[in-house]
Amino acid sequence: MRTLRRIAVAALALVLGACVSTNAVKLGVGPARPPVPEDAVAIYRTADQVPGRYEEVALLNASGESIWTNEAKMLNAMRRKAGQMGANAIILDAISEPGAGAKVAAAVLGVGAERKGKAIAIYVLPAASPVAVPADTASR
Repeated sequence: MRTLRRIAVAALALVLGACVSTNAVKLGVGPARPPVPEDAVAIYRTADQVPGRYEEVALLNASGESIWTNEAKMLNAMRRKAGQMGANAIILDAISEPGAGAKVAAAVLGVGAERKGKAIAIYVLPAASPVAVPADTASR
């Protein structure tokens, strides 16, 4: 009985811990930076909202089953991954929801309906930064 309980707890932890999967593709050859805490990674909806020059660090792709995730979990997973890569902000591209038909089919057929998110991890340079940023890896 104890072993069964341990297996059930481990399986539940695995399911809840793997709600959102985020991968990253590093961009450019910028300097390696120390990790940034998730809650210190800013979120911008567009590049125009970024308050200064920045370097693109990585493309982020997140996905998770719609029954286990919501938009907040998707955003936090992308912030966490960006912070691990030394980025201090993300610019959102999109978060797509599965349609009602996909959710019904998933429930009937016992398959998943994924929520997906995309963003660009960036490092916002300090206002007085003397670092020259090549045009192909930075935006204003």
